[in-house]
Amino acid sequence: MRVVLQRVSKAAVRVDGKTLGSIGVGYVVLAGFAPGDTEQTLDWMAEKILGLRLFADAQGKMNLDLDEVNGAVLVVSQFTLYGDARKGRRPSFTEAAPPAVAVPLYERFVALLRERSGGARVETGEFGAMMDVELVNAGPVTLILER
Repeated sequence: MRVVLQRVSKAAVRVDGKTLGSIGVGYVVLAGFAPGDTEQTLDWMAEKILGLRLFADAQGKMNLDLDEVNGAVLVVSQFTLYGDARKGRRPSFTEAAPPAVAVPLYERFVALLRERSGGARVETGEFGAMMDVELVNAGPVTLILER
């Protein structure tokens, strides 16, 4: 599983002009899945994301987690995180899980985030749709996580 996590002050995802998910302070999580991902992979990633301390405390140090700032999460499926552009000019996506495998992984990952978020809102886009993602990156703070 590969994730690009961005700390944001606001974000939204739209399909055909309709807003499917929007958040204020929190994280945008672009999530890509591989065929070998397991429940343990999803569990580790959900715990990692929810436990990261990326928000400033009173001294300005990144010391607060999502729950401590009443943040939210916007999860967007992103198979292109597995794009391999080492050869040629068109990326290969053979390392990405096919939809039949990726959809259940995505749904379970979102469910784990919701179950463990401590009340933080978890919004999503639409798996496989052409989505417009709009965000204001706070910091900017962007991490790449892989398991």
